[in-house]
Amino acid sequence: MGAAVAETLSLKACCPSWTPELDPTPPVASGWPLLATPVPAGFPAPADEQVERHLSLDEHLIRHPEATFFMRVQGDELRDQGIHDGDLLVVDRAAAPSTGSVVVAVIDGQFRLARVARDAQGQRVLHTATGAALRLDRALDLTLWGVVRWSIHRLWPRRLSS
Repeated sequence: MGAAVAETLSLKACCPSWTPELDPTPPVASGWPLLATPVPAGFPAPADEQVERHLSLDEHLIRHPEATFFMRVQGDELRDQGIHDGDLLVVDRAAAPSTGSVVVAVIDGQFRLARVARDAQGQRVLHTATGAALRLDRALDLTLWGVVRWSIHRLWPRRLSS
């Protein structure tokens, strides 16, 4: 990666109007019960309510608490990649991007989701939702801000019927 891409951009420098003062390490709860029997997506299986262990979502979703942020998706341009409007993204600024990673990039001072790929010459490129392929070794106003580790997608209807 070029030096311009490898540099990190502080949140305040990127988006001065959005500078939260957050506790980077919220207290970890005891966790939620994780049932021992997986739920089959196809053929039914016998129901078993035996708890395997308690699962802390903080421990499960977050590797680097001091470098992890949540971001809400706006738009359906990445629907074919399983990322929908309103999804909650878990973004890790300490994780290294690899080919195939979805990343939050700062392009011309604005956040944008993109997928890391390689072109025919083996150079790293970012594929944006608009289909543009941006080479990372060129002098662009581009910074890889963080790697999307999880997308939390809501399944039930937005409004509950009464």
